[in-house]
Amino acid sequence: MTRAPEAPAAVPVPKEPARAGRARTPDAAVPAGLRPRARGRVLRGVLLTAASVATLFPFYAMIVLSLHPQGAVDLPGSLLPWHLTGDAYGEVLGSRDVPRWLFNTVVYSLVSVVGVLLLASLAGYAFAKKRFPGREGMFWSFLSMVMVPYHVTMIPTFILISKLGGVDTYWGLIVPTLANAQAVFLMRQFILGLPDEIFEAARLDGCGELQIFFRIVLPLLKPILATLGTFVFLWHWNDFLWPLIVGQSTEMRTLTVGIASLQQEQVPLNQVLAGSVVAFVPIFSAYLVGQRYFTEGVVGSAVKG
Repeated sequence: MTRAPEAPAAVPVPKEPARAGRARTPDAAVPAGLRPRARGRVLRGVLLTAASVATLFPFYAMIVLSLHPQGAVDLPGSLLPWHLTGDAYGEVLGSRDVPRWLFNTVVYSLVSVVGVLLLASLAGYAFAKKRFPGREGMFWSFLSMVMVPYHVTMIPTFILISKLGGVDTYWGLIVPTLANAQAVFLMRQFILGLPDEIFEAARLDGCGELQIFFRIVLPLLKPILATLGTFVFLWHWNDFLWPLIVGQSTEMRTLTVGIASLQQEQVPLNQVLAGSVVAFVPIFSAYLVGQRYFTEGVVGSAVKG
């Protein structure tokens, strides 16, 4: 009996290569039922556009009205960018008081940033990596300051500064703001995530605690230092109540206090708004410089804690 010849083995057919013009879109990985519809995309775009316009309109109005000539404001006609002039900025920057207020604000903000970051990083390193009696109780007692309203401690702080002769001085303006519980908490949470092996290896190499802090800890803290530094700078630059209480003379006012005082002196509106723009530019620049560290620093401190 003869055997039937076997069928030839199937030859695998090579797959057709993907066409160059068909790139996989992000929606291709999403199930069809969860993909946004065209109506939803349009509605989302409209809502985002409306929110953006509502957010940016006050800044637009501030800039345009500061560039208008001196005179009565006629809304909404004055919001149109016609017949603009920079005379108000010349008056503001050419006055005797505004450059002094700007200098006071820069000193108050920059020195406070350096002091807060240095003290917070030192305290955060001690609470995170050092072992000493009462560490946890001391940390949570210090952190409980966050729950105390700032205005409750303002009067006792002012009395103490006044007794020490700190009214109308830079140190009286800066020193009471250096103890920042939020900054210490974020520093501690970030340093807790650093491996202990790094510090043990440094001690075996003969490094002291200060060498470990300045050569190892500080370089690793760059993201959280940039984030906290930006926040602290913005907070001190916009601070109003404490500089108003301590800086009682005209020469010791900050920009926020000085611009608020201009409204009581019957200064034209375009000059007041020009001063507001001058105060806004540095904090906006600080945000642009430090914005790329915000997510990395805040999320990193939260996850590592």
